[in-house]
Amino acid sequence: MKIAISATGPDLNAQVDPRLGRCQYFIIVDPETMEFEGIQNPSVGATHGAGIQTAQLIANKSATVVLTGNCGPNAFQTLSASGIQVIVGVSGKINEVIERYKKGEFQSTDQASVSSHFGTGGSPSFGTGMGGGRGMGQGGGMGMGQGMMGGGFQTTYGMGTPPGAVPQISKDQELKFLENQTQALKEQLEQIDKRIKELKKNS
Repeated sequence: MKIAISATGPDLNAQVDPRLGRCQYFIIVDPETMEFEGIQNPSVGATHGAGIQTAQLIANKSATVVLTGNCGPNAFQTLSASGIQVIVGVSGKINEVIERYKKGEFQSTDQASVSSHFGTGGSPSFGTGMGGGRGMGQGGGMGMGQGMMGGGFQTTYGMGTPPGAVPQISKDQELKFLENQTQALKEQLEQIDKRIKELKKNS
């Protein structure tokens, strides 16, 4: 059995990336033996179709379960069609998340958790919450955008959610999500600072 986890780095010490289609890496791991493979996501900078391409990559790796922060409708449909379970709302260190999965702490979802353009922002953008297409995007030519999540969770998201409906998200879920976003932003800022220093050094 293999599970796929969206990650900010190529090993088990990395954090869960809150995005699926445009996550930086995938960890494909056997939870029993803890043997794993770190894969850089080729769709991280894709303009269109990142969710579908990423889901196909996961299916090709024979994973049966996906653990991630958020999953858009295109990726969710592709994964479901391949018989792959999707678990969203996951955050923390990869090795800790695997242990929690083995203990049965996660439940699979039956619908996408964000809109189809989550994670594509290229500049700071403050709006009305999760799933409004305002994620930490890829862009700027160096694979690290600086889009910010908006405040609140009022935007409708997910498949089959009727117009005007407000998803019911608990305070604990919102807190975990925001903490995860904060960690991912910190890591991206570190990468941006590192890249700036490299560019200055080579100029």
